[in-house]
Amino acid sequence: TGAPRLACGCDDGKVRVVDLVSGGEALVKVGGTLVPAFDSAISSLEERHAKLPRFESVTELIYSSDLFDGALVCLPNDQSPDAVIALANAGKHILLEKPGAANATDARRMAEAIRTNQVSFQNGFIWRYDELANRLRKMVNDGRFGKLISVEMTWATSSVDRRGPEHYLFNLKQSGGGFFNWLACHHLDLLTYITGESVTAVSARVGNYGKTVAAVEDGGSAILDLSSGGLATFTGGYWHPRWMNDIRWTIRGTQRWVHWDPGRANTGGVLEIHGPQPQFMAMEETFELPVDDTTGYGGKAMVALLADWIRAIGEGGDCRNTPESTVTVLETIDSIYQSSENGHRVKI
Repeated sequence: TGAPRLACGCDDGKVRVVDLVSGGEALVKVGGTLVPAFDSAISSLEERHAKLPRFESVTELIYSSDLFDGALVCLPNDQSPDAVIALANAGKHILLEKPGAANATDARRMAEAIRTNQVSFQNGFIWRYDELANRLRKMVNDGRFGKLISVEMTWATSSVDRRGPEHYLFNLKQSGGGFFNWLACHHLDLLTYITGESVTAVSARVGNYGKTVAAVEDGGSAILDLSSGGLATFTGGYWHPRWMNDIRWTIRGTQRWVHWDPGRANTGGVLEIHGPQPQFMAMEETFELPVDDTTGYGGKAMVALLADWIRAIGEGGDCRNTPESTVTVLETIDSIYQSSENGHRVKI
């Protein structure tokens, strides 16, 4: 068909090759292109994809490089950078599970290879494609907040016990960090995307606060200085006794403040917008999205993320996530760890 083929590298160490366009039973339209989606079958993926080509390593895969055009890299942080660099050097487009590296040094190595070889890059920071996140971004760009004062972010999720402390996410050698590297990275990245500002300094404390001690931090708090003079705060961790996410933002400016609840029950997310009171009636608005019934992980936002990557492969140009934005968020996370370790404010 001439359609792109995707090599999927997974955390079991194996690599599979699949079609981005196929004659499979379950198809969804992304950017005008039919691509495989999940159907309701419960049969083993191992069984269903038994005929697909498999390779034991990225090197072995690249030697068969006529089989695919792009690669989905879902490896632990200690393996992803070298895999991405090898694939980029072979001219393959990259779809990378976030954050893709344990630190900014490795992210810079990836960015250099991606830019040198002019391959398309997408990272899994899905919140850049969330409708309400983009509505907030537009409000900031339109000046509706006035002078930005503070951004308050919280994210608590299931505890270390839900996966067990032996899981690779809690392995210091494999992951390089804990909650801040694996999950807080989403909203530390989104902070710069929504506000259009950079983080200039960090004061932080991270550690183990739950009952089960892991080799990496299970959470913590950070105060982030923004380039306009405002402040951002983040508090969160692997703290809840069941599988769940508790995510909330508040953005405060001189002209209005907004509470964002992306996970409110029976909605696709809610913005509660509070404005000034020029006369007798205060400016109040609630914006609520309907439930996203798109199948598959991430819903509409994931479809948009994939469509952006496919567009970049076909037309060129950057996705919303870039190699440089990946470096930026890992620089912030590096500074959070450094601040917590030495007990001082760290300038970026």
